[in-house]
Amino acid sequence: MKFELKDDYIELFKLIKVMDLAQSGGHAKMLIEEEHVKRNGKIELRKRAKIVSGEIIEIDGDIIEVSWVLLIK
Repeated sequence: MKFELKDDYIELFKLIKVMDLAQSGGHAKMLIEEEHVKRNGKIELRKRAKIVSGEIIEIDGDIIEVSWVLLIK
């Protein structure tokens, strides 16, 4: 899966929620607490970790590739 950033970053628990890998923000936080989430191959325990372009997030086998979205005005 791919996620395109519109801002400088997205907090980890919000990314999980937006990608429909959790039923709620609370569920996303629980997945992080229970060590189900890897950031660039390492377990990430910070719920509000700032995820930026180029990072890879893995949740129980689902992989999210984060990149910038090009906005032309």
